[in-house]
Amino acid sequence: MSKSKKASKRRFGRVRQLPSGRWQARYTGPDGVDRPAPETFATKTDADIWLTKKEAEILNDDWIDPEAGKILLSKYGRDWIDERPNLRPRTVELYGYLFHNHLVPTFGERAIADIKDPQIRRWRKTLLDKGVSAVTGAKAYRLLKAIMTTAVDDLLIKRNPCRIKGAGQEKSPERPVLSVAQVFRLADVVEGRYRALILMATFAGLRWGELAGLQRQDIDMETGVVRIRRQLISITGQGLVFTDPKSEAGKRTVTMPGLILDDIRAHLNDFTLEPDDALVFIGPDNGPLRNVNFNRRVWSKALTDADLPKIHFHDLRHTGNTLAANAGASTRDLMKRMGHSSSRAALIYQHSTNERQREIADKLNDLAQRAQEKPSGTQRARDRKQP
Repeated sequence: MSKSKKASKRRFGRVRQLPSGRWQARYTGPDGVDRPAPETFATKTDADIWLTKKEAEILNDDWIDPEAGKILLSKYGRDWIDERPNLRPRTVELYGYLFHNHLVPTFGERAIADIKDPQIRRWRKTLLDKGVSAVTGAKAYRLLKAIMTTAVDDLLIKRNPCRIKGAGQEKSPERPVLSVAQVFRLADVVEGRYRALILMATFAGLRWGELAGLQRQDIDMETGVVRIRRQLISITGQGLVFTDPKSEAGKRTVTMPGLILDDIRAHLNDFTLEPDDALVFIGPDNGPLRNVNFNRRVWSKALTDADLPKIHFHDLRHTGNTLAANAGASTRDLMKRMGHSSSRAALIYQHSTNERQREIADKLNDLAQRAQEKPSGTQRARDRKQP
């Protein structure tokens, strides 16, 4: 077997021609380890150019250890979730679900450095083709992008391969909005202990977990104000857990409209236990409300009895926020009432107000057009003077 030609001397790195006729480049990294280029080159010039670029990376502090990116996504992703102690329990549960169900099957056994743009595009398309909802697909993509962003920060890879424009944006279908009459029809047919639950979900705009976590001391009947301090949610493997609201903005007070105060007062008298820390809403066994049980035993029947379409309990909150927007609430007002720190969600609830503004604009347009078509008093006087 013929020997390769002697390596060519140069200021940085070395190149040599292999028995195959191709050229190999080698260099010593900042860590003192001698490494070959990951591929061979057709010409000596190509090998020299590669070494020149590698030297520039080192001089500009852009060099990345090629061994670092060999960690598998399955391990790096699990560590990524575990190393975020401030995540809310529901967020940890969501990340775990997305990671194990949608990321690991495709990328789990791949090294971080081997995950490239085309593979991510194919993964996302396959995910959606299998019937995964656009919202879940967007969440899974955002999680993968966040993990890979950290990999860039950890100097495991040079660039984030998640570069699909708009892939992380959730485009949820428009949620149904009930009329006030429909809300009260639903409240009339539901079991008595849940009437105030329906009305507060709508007219105070509270989430299920916030309602389930309310205590007697959180409601001030003199001022008609409810204070949201915590929520009661179900976490897989932990059961029902009291946690802080979804965000710091979620800790808030909401003023309730007067038309539901009598119902809330009656509920507190008839169904809520006496201690200040007693839960406002409880089941027939005096235990805390469970979303799954409520949906199965109460919600579906109430919708049928009220002759309403199959909607989600959360749509009551959407209805209430839309009604608040129609009542003239500003974006800032809605943010405070909803418990959001961003205006993005608040703007969604103003779509009906914008539609109303369009109606007004159209009427103004028609009025202006008719005025233009009708001669003014000055023009009529001029017309009379003309012979």
